[in-house]
Amino acid sequence: MRICHLSWEYPPVVYGGLGRHVHAIAREQARAGHEVTVLSHVGIEAEDTATATTEETLEGVRIVRVVRDAPHVAFEAETLLGWVAGLNSALAREGMSVCADADVLHAHDWLTAHAASILRTALGIPWVHTIHATEAGRHQGWLPGPLSRSIHSVEGWSAHEADRVIVCSRHMGWEVQRLFDMPDSTVIPNGVDVSALLVDVEQRDDIRREYGEPLIVHTGRLEWEKGAHTLIEALPRLRRTFPDLQCVIAGRGSQADALEQLARRKRVGRRVHVTGWLPEVQLRALVDAADVAVVPSLYEPFGIVALEAAAVRTPVVAARSGGLVEFLDEDRHGFGFEPGDPASLAQAVRTALDDRVQASKRVDAAFEYVRTRHGWPAIAERTVAAYESIPRNGARRNADGRQWSPPAIPSHLNLLHELP
Repeated sequence: MRICHLSWEYPPVVYGGLGRHVHAIAREQARAGHEVTVLSHVGIEAEDTATATTEETLEGVRIVRVVRDAPHVAFEAETLLGWVAGLNSALAREGMSVCADADVLHAHDWLTAHAASILRTALGIPWVHTIHATEAGRHQGWLPGPLSRSIHSVEGWSAHEADRVIVCSRHMGWEVQRLFDMPDSTVIPNGVDVSALLVDVEQRDDIRREYGEPLIVHTGRLEWEKGAHTLIEALPRLRRTFPDLQCVIAGRGSQADALEQLARRKRVGRRVHVTGWLPEVQLRALVDAADVAVVPSLYEPFGIVALEAAAVRTPVVAARSGGLVEFLDEDRHGFGFEPGDPASLAQAVRTALDDRVQASKRVDAAFEYVRTRHGWPAIAERTVAAYESIPRNGARRNADGRQWSPPAIPSHLNLLHELP
């Protein structure tokens, strides 16, 4: 099968889990013998210097990176819709030739939806759309301003326009159904590579020597919905029991400075180390070195960082939110706590550190769960099966031609971390 992915990020241009997800899926599809192209962007940092489309082949995947078309605006909230418009213009224009022979277009999130729609119409090939997260979910069920309402409308429109919609968890399927009135999404989870060869043992040992123990680690985007502030607020309680505790927060995002300020206000500034973005090898070594990996998300469609910790046999303490509920499986695979509750988080960490026997049991169960349920080859195979299930008679899911319009957000969706 000839597959063309549309993604605004692809390694080494990575801002979050989406880029890593697309990389893993594309790589495994190529290994399985499919002809795979990824159409992506040169990266925000390269925009000022890049002048032309680039192309390379890595791990059997053809990667084409575009320079955005006008408007030439910053990647900021005030101008984000203009930035995305320029991206979709370039993706659609380049995709006319790059994706011309594809059997399927697989677009990822709202940032590539308009390009996918144009290419589907122009080239006559089906459009599969993965919704990795929703704007309403990121804001706990609310749409706080015009930008959020605009993003929400694109998400709903693309969900109804695409020929197949994929989500990463049962929670996301429920969320998409409630938000966009569409019950027919296909659930295919994220995956993780459980190979121990991914851990640099020397780096892991260096980290242990640098920080000592107990060491708590949080990795991921530093945005409000990821909940790192809850972890920092829990640290004063934890230091009463573990005075030598150290906490490393690895990632980048809009909340980085605010988190460091919060740590100083809570008088744990010397115990909190915000590292910024780390290369993949160093990040995996950090998680492997930790006594506990904390995933404190207020909103989490899936929770791939929990799987990555489980893959290196690090005990996971995770909020009972979104897809993390499915990973925890009633605390069989980790130690759960109430989202946004520092006292609950602190108690879960205490239990994980104090009860080594129980922690070991849950680590073993989590590793086996990840190994058997979340290997990338099987997930890539399920994704291709979703492509092949699309009717080839040209029928569209929205064949009645009605234009989707976003409904009002019901108040009960401010509890999106709960499953029905």
